[in-house]
This record gives sequence, C-alpha cells and structure tokens, in this order.
Amino acid sequence: MILVFVEHRDGQPDIPSLQTLSFARTLAAQTGGNIEAVAFGSDSLADILRDYGVSRYHSITDDQLVAYASEAWAVSLKQLTDSISPKVLLAPGSIRGNEVMVYVGALSSLSVVTNVCQVNAGNEWRITRTSWGGGLFEKVLIDQDLALLTLSTNTVEASESAVDSCDIVSFTPALEKKHFRAQVKSVERSVDEGMSLKTASIVIGGGRGVGSGEGFGVLEELGEILKAAVGGSRVTTNNGWRAHKHQIGLTGNHISPKLYIACGISGAIQHMAGCKNSENILVINTDENAPMLSHADYGVIGDLHEVIPAIIEEIKNS
Repeated sequence: MILVFVEHRDGQPDIPSLQTLSFARTLAAQTGGNIEAVAFGSDSLADILRDYGVSRYHSITDDQLVAYASEAWAVSLKQLTDSISPKVLLAPGSIRGNEVMVYVGALSSLSVVTNVCQVNAGNEWRITRTSWGGGLFEKVLIDQDLALLTLSTNTVEASESAVDSCDIVSFTPALEKKHFRAQVKSVERSVDEGMSLKTASIVIGGGRGVGSGEGFGVLEELGEILKAAVGGSRVTTNNGWRAHKHQIGLTGNHISPKLYIACGISGAIQHMAGCKNSENILVINTDENAPMLSHADYGVIGDLHEVIPAIIEEIKNS
C-alpha cells in the first residue's frame, strides 16, 4: 500500500498534491498495492481523493493540528505509518512536504529521497531524483521497509482515475507540548494575488531589458489580453521592479505553462531552473547571443518595447 500525504487549502488539494496522487498510481501498478491518503484539518476531501484513485482517506482533524507545525505533523505521520505499515510514504516536493518528511525520516531512522522523478520498485528501490535546480539527475538505491519519498513538482500531470469508493478513517495521534515548539500562528494572504504563476497556462516574464518597474506596464497589458500571469527574473525583484512573489527561477516560482514569453531575460541557469518545464518558450531579446535563445522554441530579436506593442496591436486588430 502507498500512503500519500496531501496538502490542501480549505478542503481543496493543491496541484502538487494532485500530481503526487497521479504519480502514486504508477507506483502502485509496480508494487501491486492500493493508494491511501492522509491530510490534516479537513474531513471533506474524500470525494476529490476518490477521483484520483484513493480508496481510503486517513483524516487527522485534531484542532491543534490545523495550523502547520512541522514536528507535530511528522510525529502524527510516523504514528500513522507505524499503525498501517505502508510500503511507501509519498509527499509533494513542496517546502512543507520536504520539511515534514525529513522529520519523519529522523524519527524513523530511515533515509528520505527528495525531488523524485522516477521510481523502479522491487526488493531494492531504484530511484531517479533531480538536483541542482533540475540541471542534474541522480540515481539513488535504497533498501528499507518503508520508502520515504517526495515528488519533484511538475514531474507528471495531475489526472483523474476514480475508484468506486473512498473510506474515511479518523486518526488521532498522541502528541506532547514539545511537538509544537514551532507552529504557524497566522497567515497573511496577499490582497493582489492575481493569476497564479504556478497554474497559469500562459506566463509572461520580464528581465533586465524591461528597464524599470514602469516598463512592466506593457507586459501587464499583454497579460490582460492573453489572460496570462506576469512575473520577472531575479534582477527585477532585486531592483524592486517586481515583488519577490512574482519571481520566476530557482529561488522563486517554478512554472509549467503551455507558453512562456520571456522578455528581456538573458537566461541565467537559475532562471531556467524555474521555467524549464514550460511546453513552449518564446524569447524576445535584443541580444541574439542571449543564452535564453538556446532554450527557445521561438525567438524574436528586437526591443520588447517595440515588439510587444506591435503584438498587442495585431491582437486587437484580429
């Protein structure tokens, strides 16, 4: 049996968790087991999880666990795995997913393999994981009764494959005060979140070539027409032209749109780590030798402040 740790917001699983459930189905086909899931703070997930192949949902609804507490969540998962003995505990490779799984590994004296993109199960687990921002693939071999894995984001697409039913089982962990030494006390939501860079089908990115914060105006105009999210490279956030939440790159957002339009971006390896999963990349740059062009499906050599207004005008006239 494969147990998947699901993250959610107000009872709606996030995209990385749905991707993890989809990946779990391919792993279950190898091991011959079923898929079960566990989440904190919601009893309303069962119908959604059933659509993604989960036959049993372990609901941990203790009020003190609703707010994120990495150690307490890990202790809870450790106690659950001890009681139901899965072959695999699989989590999304998010900040929380990786943090909680590292705690579980420490509590269990087991190895944790993060950022997994491929698994060949057997007597030994042969695993491929990404490293160095996706620029390197590592082969890992582990031999332990419980495989602790986190899935690299956007390794697979989230896809439904419903089962007949999903049983709900409540689980109450035995926790102590010390397990809550670090816990989220409040969450401040951005009031201008706009379209999400991580989920948008079209993303427009601006770099040094945009020239200023005001220079993003033309990108925003194109974004509104195309219903696209607008982000920026690290230099734009360092210069205060864009907020950090809009950064695309190794230390920012990792995107996977159908189309990424990179405007005035040179294409440093840190930026490519964040956009390499784009289906198509269109580059607009004055420098025909910009590294970004070597990753492009389409390229336009020209000034973005001339090219983008021309694109906008053409769309309006079409």
